[in-house]
Amino acid sequence: MATKPTPNAELVEVFGSKEESEVMVVSGLLESAGIDCMVTALDAPQDVLPGVGGVVVRVAAERADEARRIIEEYRASAENDASDDELTAEGETEEPA
Repeated sequence: MATKPTPNAELVEVFGSKEESEVMVVSGLLESAGIDCMVTALDAPQDVLPGVGGVVVRVAAERADEARRIIEEYRASAENDASDDELTAEGETEEPA
């Protein structure tokens, strides 16, 4: 299991969203790949900046490129799965694997 980055390591933001659930999926994806990450909430005073905020995933600077690549591959895979589902819904049949 991946551990949290050391407190003195330079951390780089690799992903952010307003949806905490989306950030938790990405965090789990990175940790399963052995990349330590830290999830941080970006709180903003709602009376001053309503709707501003979100959650970000940060990793050690030396692992940032690898983390971004993993996230991008996951997104591409999810998009392909969604388009396959649309084709099946439109009457196409899936070929057995």
